[in-house]
Amino acid sequence: MNIIIISLFPEMFTNVFNISMLRKAQDKKIVDIDYLNLREFGLGRHHQVDDIPYGGGDGMLLKPEPLFAAIEAAKIKLPLAKVYLMTPRGKKFNQSIATQIAKANQDMIIICGHYEGYDERVTKLVDEQISIGNYIVTGGEIPAMVLVDSIVRLLPGVLGGQQSAVIESFANGQTLEFPQYTRPPIYRNLRVPKVLLNGNHAKIKDWRDRHSKKIKE
Repeated sequence: MNIIIISLFPEMFTNVFNISMLRKAQDKKIVDIDYLNLREFGLGRHHQVDDIPYGGGDGMLLKPEPLFAAIEAAKIKLPLAKVYLMTPRGKKFNQSIATQIAKANQDMIIICGHYEGYDERVTKLVDEQISIGNYIVTGGEIPAMVLVDSIVRLLPGVLGGQQSAVIESFANGQTLEFPQYTRPPIYRNLRVPKVLLNGNHAKIKDWRDRHSKKIKE
Protein backbone atom coordinates (compact mmCIF):
# COMPACT_ATOMS: atom_id res chain seq x y z
CA MET A 1 0.00 0.00 0.00
CA ASN A 2 1.21 3.51 -0.87
CA ILE A 3 0.05 6.51 1.14
CA ILE A 4 0.56 10.23 0.46
CA ILE A 5 -0.40 12.66 3.23
CA ILE A 6 -1.12 16.30 2.34
CA SER A 7 -0.42 18.54 5.32
CA LEU A 8 0.83 21.97 6.34
CA PHE A 9 2.89 20.24 9.04
CA PRO A 10 4.34 17.01 7.60
CA GLU A 11 7.07 17.06 10.24
CA MET A 12 4.45 16.06 12.80
CA PHE A 13 4.38 12.54 11.34
CA THR A 14 8.10 11.77 11.51
CA ASN A 15 8.38 10.43 15.05
CA VAL A 16 4.98 8.72 15.04
CA PHE A 17 5.53 6.79 11.82
CA ASN A 18 9.22 6.02 12.36
CA ILE A 19 8.78 3.87 15.44
CA SER A 20 7.14 0.59 16.40
CA MET A 21 4.92 -1.29 13.96
CA LEU A 22 4.65 1.59 11.49
CA ARG A 23 8.42 1.65 11.08
CA LYS A 24 8.57 -2.13 10.69
CA ALA A 25 5.82 -2.05 8.07
CA GLN A 26 7.81 0.50 6.05
CA ASP A 27 11.10 -1.37 6.47
CA LYS A 28 9.40 -4.53 5.22
CA LYS A 29 7.98 -2.61 2.19
CA ILE A 30 4.43 -3.44 3.22
CA VAL A 31 3.55 0.24 3.16
CA ASP A 32 5.22 3.34 1.74
CA ILE A 33 4.31 6.69 3.33
CA ASP A 34 5.14 9.98 1.63
CA TYR A 35 4.17 13.59 2.28
CA LEU A 36 3.24 16.72 0.35
CA ASN A 37 3.59 20.05 2.14
CA LEU A 38 0.50 22.09 1.26
CA ARG A 39 2.50 25.30 1.73
CA GLU A 40 4.52 24.44 -1.38
CA PHE A 41 1.32 24.85 -3.41
CA GLY A 42 0.43 28.20 -1.84
CA LEU A 43 -0.21 31.33 -3.88
CA GLY A 44 2.10 34.28 -4.43
CA ARG A 45 5.31 35.31 -2.80
CA HIS A 46 4.16 34.26 0.64
CA HIS A 47 2.67 30.93 -0.49
CA GLN A 48 -0.79 31.86 0.82
CA VAL A 49 -2.95 28.83 1.62
CA ASP A 50 -5.84 30.40 3.57
CA ASP A 51 -8.37 33.22 3.30
CA ILE A 52 -11.38 34.66 5.10
CA PRO A 53 -14.76 32.91 4.63
CA TYR A 54 -17.49 34.36 2.47
CA GLY A 55 -20.46 35.44 4.57
CA GLY A 56 -18.31 36.33 7.55
CA GLY A 57 -17.29 34.36 10.60
CA ASP A 58 -14.23 33.72 12.71
CA GLY A 59 -11.11 31.99 11.50
CA MET A 60 -9.59 31.27 8.12
CA LEU A 61 -10.33 28.61 5.51
CA LEU A 62 -7.91 26.68 3.36
CA LYS A 63 -8.17 28.00 -0.21
CA PRO A 64 -9.24 25.77 -3.10
CA GLU A 65 -6.25 26.45 -5.38
CA PRO A 66 -3.52 24.94 -3.15
CA LEU A 67 -5.75 22.01 -2.19
CA PHE A 68 -6.64 21.17 -5.79
CA ALA A 69 -3.00 21.49 -6.88
CA ALA A 70 -1.71 19.27 -4.07
CA ILE A 71 -4.31 16.55 -4.69
CA GLU A 72 -3.59 16.59 -8.40
CA ALA A 73 0.16 16.32 -7.74
CA ALA A 74 -0.48 13.34 -5.46
CA LYS A 75 -2.69 11.75 -8.12
CA ILE A 76 0.20 11.91 -10.60
CA LYS A 77 2.21 9.75 -8.20
CA LEU A 78 -0.70 7.51 -7.20
CA PRO A 79 -3.27 7.63 -10.02
CA LEU A 80 -5.45 4.84 -8.59
CA ALA A 81 -5.44 6.12 -5.01
CA LYS A 82 -8.63 6.92 -3.11
CA VAL A 83 -8.70 10.42 -1.64
CA TYR A 84 -9.65 10.77 2.04
CA LEU A 85 -10.42 14.05 3.79
CA MET A 86 -10.11 14.17 7.56
CA THR A 87 -13.05 16.24 8.82
CA PRO A 88 -15.48 16.27 11.78
CA ARG A 89 -18.29 16.14 9.20
CA GLY A 90 -17.12 12.83 7.76
CA LYS A 91 -18.23 9.26 8.22
CA LYS A 92 -17.51 8.06 11.75
CA PHE A 93 -14.41 5.90 11.58
CA ASN A 94 -14.51 2.51 13.25
CA GLN A 95 -12.83 -0.86 13.17
CA SER A 96 -15.12 -2.14 10.43
CA ILE A 97 -14.06 0.68 8.09
CA ALA A 98 -10.39 0.13 8.96
CA THR A 99 -10.75 -3.55 8.11
CA GLN A 100 -12.47 -2.81 4.79
CA ILE A 101 -9.73 -0.38 3.73
CA ALA A 102 -6.96 -2.76 4.80
CA LYS A 103 -8.52 -5.65 2.88
CA ALA A 104 -8.86 -3.51 -0.25
CA ASN A 105 -5.15 -2.61 0.11
CA GLN A 106 -5.69 0.36 -2.22
CA ASP A 107 -3.35 3.36 -2.37
CA MET A 108 -4.48 6.34 -0.28
CA ILE A 109 -4.18 10.13 -0.45
CA ILE A 110 -5.05 11.73 2.88
CA ILE A 111 -5.83 15.46 3.27
CA CYS A 112 -5.23 17.11 6.63
CA GLY A 113 -7.36 20.20 7.15
CA HIS A 114 -6.31 23.08 9.37
CA TYR A 115 -7.45 26.48 10.64
CA GLU A 116 -11.26 26.87 10.74
CA GLY A 117 -11.78 24.49 7.84
CA TYR A 118 -11.51 24.27 4.08
CA ASP A 119 -13.26 25.58 0.98
CA GLU A 120 -16.13 23.17 0.35
CA ARG A 121 -15.23 22.76 -3.32
CA VAL A 122 -12.30 20.50 -2.45
CA THR A 123 -14.84 17.77 -1.67
CA LYS A 124 -15.35 17.36 -5.43
CA LEU A 125 -11.96 15.60 -5.51
CA VAL A 126 -12.57 13.52 -2.37
CA ASP A 127 -13.77 9.91 -2.31
CA GLU A 128 -14.37 9.60 1.43
CA GLN A 129 -14.72 12.09 4.29
CA ILE A 130 -13.59 10.56 7.58
CA SER A 131 -14.13 11.65 11.18
CA ILE A 132 -12.44 9.96 14.13
CA GLY A 133 -15.08 11.09 16.61
CA ASN A 134 -17.45 13.73 17.92
CA TYR A 135 -14.81 16.20 19.00
CA ILE A 136 -12.57 18.84 17.41
CA VAL A 137 -8.77 18.87 17.27
CA THR A 138 -6.46 21.56 15.94
CA GLY A 139 -5.91 19.98 12.54
CA GLY A 140 -6.23 16.81 10.50
CA GLU A 141 -2.75 15.52 11.29
CA ILE A 142 -3.61 13.56 14.43
CA PRO A 143 -6.77 12.06 12.85
CA ALA A 144 -4.64 11.08 9.83
CA MET A 145 -2.22 9.33 12.19
CA VAL A 146 -5.13 7.40 13.71
CA LEU A 147 -6.42 6.45 10.25
CA VAL A 148 -3.03 5.25 8.97
CA ASP A 149 -2.06 3.42 12.15
CA SER A 150 -5.38 1.58 12.43
CA ILE A 151 -5.23 0.45 8.79
CA VAL A 152 -1.53 -0.41 8.43
CA ARG A 153 -1.55 -2.63 11.51
CA LEU A 154 -4.17 -4.79 9.75
CA LEU A 155 -2.12 -5.31 6.58
CA PRO A 156 -0.74 -8.86 6.16
CA GLY A 157 2.71 -9.22 7.66
CA VAL A 158 2.61 -6.20 9.97
CA LEU A 159 1.39 -7.96 13.12
CA GLY A 160 1.71 -11.57 14.17
CA GLY A 161 -2.09 -11.84 14.14
CA GLN A 162 -5.27 -9.77 14.18
CA GLN A 163 -5.78 -7.75 17.35
CA SER A 164 -9.04 -6.31 18.56
CA ALA A 165 -9.44 -2.54 18.91
CA VAL A 166 -11.98 -0.66 20.98
CA ILE A 167 -13.79 2.07 19.06
CA GLU A 168 -15.89 4.46 21.12
CA SER A 169 -19.28 5.38 19.76
CA PHE A 170 -21.53 8.34 20.58
CA ALA A 171 -25.28 7.99 20.96
CA ASN A 172 -26.12 11.70 21.13
CA GLY A 173 -26.90 13.68 17.98
CA GLN A 174 -24.77 16.68 17.10
CA THR A 175 -25.29 19.43 14.57
CA LEU A 176 -22.15 19.83 12.50
CA GLU A 177 -20.83 22.76 10.53
CA PHE A 178 -22.41 24.04 7.34
CA PRO A 179 -20.47 24.06 4.05
CA GLN A 180 -18.05 27.00 3.78
CA TYR A 181 -16.41 28.82 0.87
CA THR A 182 -13.70 31.42 0.34
CA ARG A 183 -12.25 33.31 -2.63
CA PRO A 184 -12.41 33.03 -5.62
CA PRO A 185 -16.18 33.05 -6.20
CA ILE A 186 -15.81 30.78 -9.24
CA TYR A 187 -13.16 28.09 -9.49
CA ARG A 188 -13.15 25.51 -12.28
CA ASN A 189 -16.78 26.32 -12.95
CA LEU A 190 -17.65 25.57 -9.32
CA ARG A 191 -19.52 28.54 -7.85
CA VAL A 192 -19.93 29.84 -4.32
CA PRO A 193 -23.67 29.94 -3.46
CA LYS A 194 -25.02 33.41 -4.31
CA VAL A 195 -26.64 33.85 -0.89
CA LEU A 196 -23.16 34.02 0.71
CA LEU A 197 -22.13 36.89 -1.57
CA ASN A 198 -25.03 39.31 -1.04
CA GLY A 199 -24.22 40.51 2.50
CA ASN A 200 -27.72 39.71 3.81
CA HIS A 201 -26.83 38.19 7.17
CA ALA A 202 -30.37 36.98 7.91
CA LYS A 203 -30.45 35.01 4.66
CA ILE A 204 -26.91 33.73 5.26
CA LYS A 205 -27.90 32.48 8.72
CA ASP A 206 -30.99 30.79 7.31
CA TRP A 207 -28.92 29.10 4.57
CA ARG A 208 -26.34 27.92 7.09
CA ASP A 209 -29.01 26.57 9.44
CA ARG A 210 -30.64 24.63 6.61
CA HIS A 211 -27.34 23.18 5.41
CA SER A 212 -26.07 22.05 8.81
CA LYS A 213 -26.13 18.31 9.19
CA LYS A 214 -27.50 16.32 12.08
CA ILE A 215 -25.54 13.14 12.83
CA LYS A 216 -27.20 10.42 14.89
CA GLU A 217 -25.95 6.95 15.75
